[in-house]
Amino acid sequence: MDIFVLILFAAILVGCIALDISILIALVIGYVLFALATLKKGFTLKNVLLMSLEGVLAAKNILITFMLIGMLTALWRASGTIPSIVCHSMKIVRADIIIPITFLLNCMVSFLTGTAFGTSATMGCICMTVAKAMGADPVLVGGAIVSGAFFGDRCSPVSTSALLVSELTGTDLYKNIKNMIKSAAVPFVVTLAVYAISGIVFSSGNNGSIPDVDGMFSNVFSLDITTLIPAVLILVLSLAKLNVKITMSASIIASVIICILVQKLTPGQIFSFAIFGYETMGTSIAAMINGGGIISMLRVAAIVSISSCYSGIFRKTGILDSVGKAVSRIGERTYPFAAMVITSVAASMIACNQTLAIMLTDQLTSSLEKNKERFAIFLENSVVVIAPLIPWSIAGGVPIASSGSPQISLLTAFYLYLIPLYGLMIYRKQKDKKGT
Repeated sequence: MDIFVLILFAAILVGCIALDISILIALVIGYVLFALATLKKGFTLKNVLLMSLEGVLAAKNILITFMLIGMLTALWRASGTIPSIVCHSMKIVRADIIIPITFLLNCMVSFLTGTAFGTSATMGCICMTVAKAMGADPVLVGGAIVSGAFFGDRCSPVSTSALLVSELTGTDLYKNIKNMIKSAAVPFVVTLAVYAISGIVFSSGNNGSIPDVDGMFSNVFSLDITTLIPAVLILVLSLAKLNVKITMSASIIASVIICILVQKLTPGQIFSFAIFGYETMGTSIAAMINGGGIISMLRVAAIVSISSCYSGIFRKTGILDSVGKAVSRIGERTYPFAAMVITSVAASMIACNQTLAIMLTDQLTSSLEKNKERFAIFLENSVVVIAPLIPWSIAGGVPIASSGSPQISLLTAFYLYLIPLYGLMIYRKQKDKKGT
């Protein structure tokens, strides 16, 4: 019965993606299915509701943080922080280094903002426009954009996925980030080297007609040095390991002050942007800069909330026990990280989004590794970077579409492949050492 419900749920998720129906509808239908399966096991409706509430309450901290991230991303736009970062960054672009520079610039923006979607729609979109003007290969540039966008999505202190993993595993966010940086150092260097060589080999030697990014943004924003203060605060306070909510709140306050004193916005406008997202009257930059706001986080918050209801039900009813046992057997025959990679691929293919894929992988593989910090880095090095590689998943589909990259660019997002592959090597060696 449990297996049948899981297969039916997977079919509904895939069907919704194929028919371009909101994944939230599939999740709600899935919740009804799991609730009915729970009732059939002898639990009461009150039990089901209490399980669901328990799951949501466990995720309350991250839901609050999501709201802060929404405000932060909107006010960084309104204060000119993101436009300023983009304009300063574009000054170092040349045809022969456009591909590695694209990777590094998107890494920087995604680390500061914590969002792959926002990065690809701003820095990614501009990099692709510039690269095409220079005659660079759009497939390689698109791969560099996706790789860079998920660099910060994985290890930024204001990343929703990093916060989710920290919350699920009960680990310290900053310790996780330190472990993430260490475990991805080799994949990062190799990725950068591959993009650098590709840039030289596939460079057309044409500097083309580079868009006047400074001109586009300076028509709408005042881009003096003070606009970078909110980003500097994120870096400094993160290095000081302050609570992420305090860090984001400080950056939000700085953004509000700059909005008023530098950009000459009214308190009413700032409040509206924080809730509904930033919107500019400059049509030439609207596609690159509009967005953010608390309302932009409602969808991911809804996904987390419904998925947390699942989590509460799964823990009490054992619906996933048979699947979890199969995963454990894979871990015994191979080693824990290998089993997590296999589970991550399956979960990402079924969930079609990063958030639910993370929660499913956590639920199915939590018995494989007892050390919480090690388990957290296993999640970060598997499902977090595997989810965007699934062609029909919104995790990679949205950055591809918003940056104007070809779909096949997912094949050149080398950083996302190298992290789990490198993990398969180093964690296998660690197992071998323990066995000798």
